[in-house]
Amino acid sequence: MSNVGIVIVSHSPLVAEGTADMVRQMVGDEVPLAWCGGNGHGGLGTSVEAIMGAIEKAWSEAGVAILVDLGGAETNSEMAVEMIGEPRAQKIIVCNAPIVEGAVMAATEASGGASLKEVVATAHELSPS
Repeated sequence: MSNVGIVIVSHSPLVAEGTADMVRQMVGDEVPLAWCGGNGHGGLGTSVEAIMGAIEKAWSEAGVAILVDLGGAETNSEMAVEMIGEPRAQKIIVCNAPIVEGAVMAATEASGGASLKEVVATAHELSPS
């Protein structure tokens, strides 16, 4: 698939899964999509390993935009990108935008064949100034 992939990372697995469900209903299978959330013990949190797995699942040569909910998700996503390393890391951007709205709008943009830079810019437009 040549469209940009979307990864949703939330501290809550229910938020991540629900957001992914909304994205799927909006764009169908036009966009590679994966989500992860929660810690390994069933509580709130994020996992670098789970994020790496989600990136792999949503991988596209066009790139991957990672939408995060809170600072810890952003930090762990950045660590996951570092661990993945080059050359893939240069095609992955962590996007700190409203997770639900950002994911839906980013995926809508991606489904039309937009570049990674355009997809991320669309999500960032939703961020408060």
